[in-house]
Amino acid sequence: RLRGIAPFQTAPAAEDGPASPAAPFRVCGVEPDAVVAPETPEQIARVLQACTEEKIAVVPVGSGLHQHYGNPPQPPFVAVGVSGISQVEHYDPGDLTIGIGAGATLREVEALVAANGQWLPVLSYPGRCASGGATVGGMLATAQHGPLKHAFGGVRDFCIGVRFTSGDGKRGKGGGRVVKNVAGYDFMKLMIASYGTLGIITSASFKLFPRPRNTATFVCRFSNSGEAVAFRDRILGSVLAPLALEVVSPGAAAILHGEAAFERCWRILVRAGGSDRQISRYRSELGEAIASELSGEEESSAWALMDDFEFKLPPNSMLLAVSCPIAGVAEALAAGERACRERGLELACLGRAGTGTLMMAVIDPGGAREPLLGALHALRAALPPRVSAALRRCPAGMLMASSGDAASRWQVRSDELELIRTVKNSLDPAWILNRGRYFA
Repeated sequence: RLRGIAPFQTAPAAEDGPASPAAPFRVCGVEPDAVVAPETPEQIARVLQACTEEKIAVVPVGSGLHQHYGNPPQPPFVAVGVSGISQVEHYDPGDLTIGIGAGATLREVEALVAANGQWLPVLSYPGRCASGGATVGGMLATAQHGPLKHAFGGVRDFCIGVRFTSGDGKRGKGGGRVVKNVAGYDFMKLMIASYGTLGIITSASFKLFPRPRNTATFVCRFSNSGEAVAFRDRILGSVLAPLALEVVSPGAAAILHGEAAFERCWRILVRAGGSDRQISRYRSELGEAIASELSGEEESSAWALMDDFEFKLPPNSMLLAVSCPIAGVAEALAAGERACRERGLELACLGRAGTGTLMMAVIDPGGAREPLLGALHALRAALPPRVSAALRRCPAGMLMASSGDAASRWQVRSDELELIRTVKNSLDPAWILNRGRYFA
């Protein structure tokens, strides 16, 4: 049935064993049984209708950059690629809005809007980093963000509309093409960070922002995390409104720049944007706290590296996405340092110091898995209630794929799971979308 709907590929048997149908579509190390590449939203709807009737699991795939999130999918499953749906639906530079297909990459969006002095503030430099290859649909499904979240918020804050297809093949939408939209249930917020479990996003509309005329980044160094957070508090209480306010641990700096690049110290990076006079104000306000100033090529390279932090981690590491109140950043960093120190592990952490969104990597120099699992439990136990530490990646086999493992990866409470199941039953009654990735 799928052959008659859209380009389709199976995995034919080979003399030396099963052939790989499409390695780029591998999900959590598992290859799909078939790949289908719809070229229109209508084809996606027909694919999902067919898979619902046959009770075959479906995994939406964009660039594949974030296909390691969550549990391995339950085979057999069909990978549905959205890269062919990348057309520009509308772009009004004067109105600062754009609508584009889910298969377009952040790099392509950047190239389109930069000519008009505008940007979509997800990543600092999409054209210079591997993360810029993420698709619009994947960016929304995983709520991807970068250091610019400090000034512009997450994608929920500047996405103004989505078009999607639910698990049973019904097409829907949330929001619209203009900034002021009030119409019915907010499906747009529901689809963002749903990890492809409720529907396949086919296109989206965004509010754009003027690109700053000039930027400069001020690097401030401290002997420990407490001093770094205290300086963060000073910035938040000042008249300064930086584009980014990033905390970087010594371990993270070593991964990004090499052990010899910096002394072992904590850093706060303050990125300023605007006129020369505005940037001079930052120099005056920060004063002696400035250890160095980055601009031009040096500045863009530094922020591009931070956008790709996740992909530069060694294989013997686990990565946690920690979300906490702004006042809880110091406690979260201290908990991470303590959990690593007690087990002889290394901490590599960076994140949005002014929003409480941290990427915390724990690295075992010996390559063992048990200390990492112990650090995961210790860190979560030390964090205050309502602070989440979702497991983004870990060494193969560290956790078993099971319903209990889902809670370990996502740290979701039982009452929240029941609410999620209720919503999923409404939008994906056959439970074909990313079956097993989020919970069993």
